[in-house]
Amino acid sequence: MASNGTEFGAVIWRKSSYSTGDGGNCVEVADGLDGIVPVRDSKRPGGPALILSAPAWGPFIAALKAAPAR
Repeated sequence: MASNGTEFGAVIWRKSSYSTGDGGNCVEVADGLDGIVPVRDSKRPGGPALILSAPAWGPFIAALKAAPAR
């Protein structure tokens, strides 16, 4: 599910430890929301957010780790 991100204005976003520090691949995650894990591009904080269900979070991360680097 995608969102325009505006309904998450009060949450605290944290940058992923896998994000690069050069302004490239920057992903942010909002923690502490019941049942969902929003993910967004830190370069576009007002842009859309990908909304994952909490049970989908683990498989999502596993798939990212298993994907070949680009």
